Amino acid sequence: MDAATVRERAGELPREPGVYQFLEGETVRYVGKAVDLRARVRSYADPRSDRIGRMVERADALDFAVTDTETQALLLEANLIKRYQPRYNVRLKDDKSYPLVQVTGHEFPQIEITRDPDRTGATVFGPFTNKSTVETVVKALRETYGIRGCSDHKFANRDRPCLDHDIGLCTAPCTDEIGREAYLDDVESVERFLGGEVDVLARPLRREMEAAAQNREFERAANLRDRLEAVESFHGGDAGAISSPTDERTVDVLGAAVEGERATVARLHSERGQLVDRDHHSLSVPDGDDAAAVLGGFIPQFYAERELPDALLLSERPDDADVLDWLDAEGVGTRVPGAGREATLVDLALKNARRGAGDPDELRALADALSLPSAERIEGFDVSHAQGSSVVGSNVVLVGGSPEKRDYRRKKLTEKNDDYANMHDLVRWRAKRAVEGRDERPDPDLLLIDGGEGQLDAAREALTDIGWDVPAVGLAKAEEIVVTPNGTYNWPNDAPHLHVLQRVRDEAHRFAVQYHQTLRDDVSTALDDVSGVGPQTRRKLFRRFGSLDGIRAASDAELRDVDGIGEKTVTALRRRL
Repeated sequence: MDAATVRERAGELPREPGVYQFLEGETVRYVGKAVDLRARVRSYADPRSDRIGRMVERADALDFAVTDTETQALLLEANLIKRYQPRYNVRLKDDKSYPLVQVTGHEFPQIEITRDPDRTGATVFGPFTNKSTVETVVKALRETYGIRGCSDHKFANRDRPCLDHDIGLCTAPCTDEIGREAYLDDVESVERFLGGEVDVLARPLRREMEAAAQNREFERAANLRDRLEAVESFHGGDAGAISSPTDERTVDVLGAAVEGERATVARLHSERGQLVDRDHHSLSVPDGDDAAAVLGGFIPQFYAERELPDALLLSERPDDADVLDWLDAEGVGTRVPGAGREATLVDLALKNARRGAGDPDELRALADALSLPSAERIEGFDVSHAQGSSVVGSNVVLVGGSPEKRDYRRKKLTEKNDDYANMHDLVRWRAKRAVEGRDERPDPDLLLIDGGEGQLDAAREALTDIGWDVPAVGLAKAEEIVVTPNGTYNWPNDAPHLHVLQRVRDEAHRFAVQYHQTLRDDVSTALDDVSGVGPQTRRKLFRRFGSLDGIRAASDAELRDVDGIGEKTVTALRRRL
């Protein structure tokens, strides 16, 4: 599919939330979600990476589905990835998926909860995050409107109503206890509620609850109250509450490690401060995806039909803003801890994810490939900033292939939007401390620079300036090319010595981004007193524009394009900034 074809197909799509699929013949190659389907699909005319470019080129068709909300698009994307296992998505191979509610296309429609909807005439709603809430709401719908839930086999050839009719769950169209026209009117009411009209079900439940209370049927009134709460929160009415740390009874700790086209996510599960379970999960990942992308794909797929914890402690912040917004809306606290007990738990999860780390064979293979006496101790360097603001550098250490956290260092750098100069300053700082004897750590066997030829040249210039004789190589993320002073290496994706360098690079990147986000979040308090800008909107602003300077430089139209910002908020931002 060429760029012109992508633009043509995109022009046919609605400007609504939904999911899209690139297909090659009958095979689904990629599934994505969008707030605006037309705009998102149009962006594939200019692919953001070579991998995505190859996917678009191979695709010959495009399919899409509209959803009511952004959250539904996120969950439907997770369901479709699990169903089709597309080559270019992060893929967790288990059988869990989010529940849907469908009203079938029968003469007398049936309502049911399903994960594999009927595609012939059924109206499907969802996906939804909580199966127990869905079950409560569907039962309330059936008790109020009498829609059948039985199979076709049970429905056919009956001569008297079944038990569902006797207990008030069905109006028994199978035996003509209700006419078809009246039954379809009730089906329409059910579909209106599932489509978002909460009062269609909440109003009769509230009347019934009040009547039970007046009749002193307090137990029944309490049951109806609980059911009413589930109904009113079904479409997100109560989804915005955030749990405070003191309310975090359940915590999941996730550590992700990527090696070639496979990844491992280790999970530690804690209840009331006690570690009660641990497991690990293998994923297939597209070539070039890092740990942040893996976590962004893993979280919505893993928590299908699993209860979300009160908090997630993560080795890296997922690169998918929609996943973070969804967790926020579901009341899940997400943190990338840098110190203390929480950081220790994340380290433990990372060690579980990197079970193969420290294999002497892979370290020996790395030393041989680079003609080094040893690769036992490796230091990694990375720089993180937002358009030249909050510039920080990380210096991590891996010994025997495993992180040596006590030897990690970080540095606030002079603010400038120049990756080469920033890397030069960072490595020069480390080299100068080593040569002057102000760094108690032993000299490493190898320095690993996160970046390609330009970053490596800047680092080697700093080493020469100071006179610190330590070998250095770079690892370019996009192509995973190892850059050395004598040339480049394009090692196979499954090469164990490449995996060592990837672990060092990913850890340096994680540590740098974590420090940068800490500084950036401190700066973001300048927006705290702006009317109309809450925590979620503040995060969206910084994700879109990178820094306060970026927000200041944005046009009014660009600011209004951020979800949740109107004209009054734009005026307040201009006044404050």
